[in-house]
Amino acid sequence: MLKKKLKNNELSIGSWITIGHTAVVDVMASAGFDWLVVDLEHTSIDLNTAHNLIATIQSHGMKALVRVSKNEEVIIKKVLDMGADGIVVPMIKSKEDAQEAISYAKYPPVGNRGVGLFRAQKYGTGFDEYKKLVKDELVIIAQIEHFEAVDNIKEIITTDGIDGVIIGPYYLSGSMGYPGEYHRKEVKEGIAKVLRVCKEENVPSGFHVIESNPQKLQERIDEGCTFLAYSVDFFFLGDNARDGMRKILGENK
Repeated sequence: MLKKKLKNNELSIGSWITIGHTAVVDVMASAGFDWLVVDLEHTSIDLNTAHNLIATIQSHGMKALVRVSKNEEVIIKKVLDMGADGIVVPMIKSKEDAQEAISYAKYPPVGNRGVGLFRAQKYGTGFDEYKKLVKDELVIIAQIEHFEAVDNIKEIITTDGIDGVIIGPYYLSGSMGYPGEYHRKEVKEGIAKVLRVCKEENVPSGFHVIESNPQKLQERIDEGCTFLAYSVDFFFLGDNARDGMRKILGENK
């Protein structure tokens, strides 16, 4: 169970789905990921496609998380009612932002989520069962991708209801004025602070390792990260294709 792994700060590895076709999930499932994130923030994936992707991910025994487009009530409610096992909420900068996300995801008295009967609630036949699932298993991940979040990291990670964080290096570098330059000293210092505070508070620290090179993932594991997104579907596809063609063309010169 992902919630238990996060609570115990155990290693879990997932990846990112940006191509809205269930065949991509079928292929990615063969790799042995614990979870996959359906990205609604920076892709053309619509809600109907997300519904199908969530169901396909879960059919392979993986947890289905959704990176919502923003920290907003309706989109969070919709993807959870579709049956998502959890959400990754972008641009969490403060304790107040974290509390807002929790309120949208949890039913009263913890939050303010409205009650609907859709796939998650077995279309009205399993609401009591789903209430227990929300309480015991729903995962809420705060995405740390702004310098203000780095400044407020302790308050964010100690907010009751936040299960872990994941650092978005591209956005974080952009918030510091250096979009995409996440290897700059200033950005690396911000990342190091987040990892250090998470370790001090025994909260799972996460990182989205963009590269498909497994050594890059291992480096984050060695730093103590336990909630790791390993690359993106299109990099797995593109990097292997480009590498193969470089070798073929090089050998035939």
